[in-house]
Amino acid sequence: MAVATQPPGAVDLSDPQTFLDHELVPMWQRFRRESPVHWHAVEGWKVPGFWVLSRYDDVMSVYRDNKRFTSERGNVLATLLEGGDSAAGKMLAVTDGRRHRELRNLLLKAFAPRVLERVVEGVRRRADRLVRQGLERGDCDFAQDIAEHIPMATIADLLGVPASDRDYLLSLTKQALSAEEADQSGDEALVARQELLLYFADLAEDRRENPESDVVSVLATATIDGEPLTEQEIVFNCYSVIIGGDETSRLSMIGGMHELMEHPEQWRRLSSGEVSVDSAVEEVLRWVTPAMHFGRRALTDVEIGGTTIRADDVVTLWNTSANHDEEIFDDPGTFDLGRTPNKHVSFGYGPHFCLGAYLGRAEIHAMLTALRTHVSEAAPTGPAKPIHSNFLRGYSSLPVSMRPHR
Repeated sequence: MAVATQPPGAVDLSDPQTFLDHELVPMWQRFRRESPVHWHAVEGWKVPGFWVLSRYDDVMSVYRDNKRFTSERGNVLATLLEGGDSAAGKMLAVTDGRRHRELRNLLLKAFAPRVLERVVEGVRRRADRLVRQGLERGDCDFAQDIAEHIPMATIADLLGVPASDRDYLLSLTKQALSAEEADQSGDEALVARQELLLYFADLAEDRRENPESDVVSVLATATIDGEPLTEQEIVFNCYSVIIGGDETSRLSMIGGMHELMEHPEQWRRLSSGEVSVDSAVEEVLRWVTPAMHFGRRALTDVEIGGTTIRADDVVTLWNTSANHDEEIFDDPGTFDLGRTPNKHVSFGYGPHFCLGAYLGRAEIHAMLTALRTHVSEAAPTGPAKPIHSNFLRGYSSLPVSMRPHR
């Protein structure tokens, strides 16, 4: 990996390989210093380019502003560069205005902390069991043997997926995310996404007749202004729960383990109780920043940092830079599990603040608690395999050896 010395204009943020070839911290330092509101041209896409916001305050200003910026024409580079998102106006993440508020209020019923108590208790048991099983083996792949099973099982609990279907759901989800690997085509991922949508259409039909206390039942039986949700609204939001609920916590858990091995003094502080698990969760989220960016379209001309963003321009908000902004965080280049305050933007902010933030935090908390309780030390036994993406940051494989407390 090369330390980024190129000026911002020479860096291609649309290319996933960029995020594997460059040290991101110095790369973003240079963006914030030299071109904090940066125009990034692209060729071969449906838009001529996009704005890159790298300073925390600029990123936050757009997250808060749902009057002059919209998510309905895409909220990540892949869809923004294509000119739109097929789920716009149907899936919560790419819906704005009144319909967004109505859909969000519906889903909040299923994501309220009180409602999630049973699910979170299952998360704690699952994390504890998987870490103990990893210890019994001695050597394992922390990503594939432990971390990936926690969010997916949790999501299955949340959605009410029958136990007999859970292996199938996991296999489809892994295929839907296969574009994370550099040597895989997007065809397999597209087919898997379609199969997931069909699966939830069938499950929603069953839940209309036999509702239970799960997200699918909430969506399948809900009405807005006396009208039931459309099938597309139901299945797109189920898909959103799966993808969003898996990525942040899974990659944060894997990245957290990677950093604990890289920073043994922080492992000691966590193990000894010198720092709380609560503060450790927030620093892992800040440091890993699994969703590197989100994006918007400008609805009108807007001035940011002395630069005019024109109506219809694509604007990308780089969380991975904002979370290391020296104007906001003291010594942001230090991994400090006791950091406070820690106002990171790893879950976004404003009207589209991540609906599953409470649950994501609970999953990372459960993992760190299990590691603190059972593991005295851990070491890598092979190279970590980074994800190939211009959106997600983290590892798909992390071979480790773990030893229990004596």
